[in-house]
Amino acid sequence: MIYHLCMTKVYAEAEITSVGGSQPMADKQTLPLLEYLARVGRRAVDATLAPGGLRTRHLIALRLLSEFGPAGQQGLADSLSLDPTNVVGLLNELEERELVTRRRDPADRRRHIVALSRRGEDELCLAYARLRVVEDDMFGALSAVEREVLYDLLVRAAGVTSPPCVATEEAPSCPN
Repeated sequence: MIYHLCMTKVYAEAEITSVGGSQPMADKQTLPLLEYLARVGRRAVDATLAPGGLRTRHLIALRLLSEFGPAGQQGLADSLSLDPTNVVGLLNELEERELVTRRRDPADRRRHIVALSRRGEDELCLAYARLRVVEDDMFGALSAVEREVLYDLLVRAAGVTSPPCVATEEAPSCPN
């Protein structure tokens, strides 16, 4: 019985040997690589966005408003997976910089509707142009097809069909 279990393990390891290599897939851990890329990417993104004063959470909120249009604060909190109190702080920062506007909902005066301002559109355009440079640097060793496959695999692994804030193939349209 023990022999059978050991041999089953040997055959299983042989079947999961990576393509083009001799190291079993079980020895190739993906999470440490993802963590490393996330850390490197986060540093590069922070440095890239610093001149505009944006942080990643600002960028995600602006992108949601750009893609889906004006939204209630509660809906935005849900989309961002943030506590509504934290969203108020986030929106205060964006409103201070005139990147978003908030107005009372005429149907319910207790609700606020948040919209992306023209200045917010411009800032988003600039930020995404900067992020494209970071991605090109980080993934320059991959072909365009490989980058597309990587993106599709990450979306599938994340378990979503449409990520809440995806970068489109083209940068957001910028005024000339």
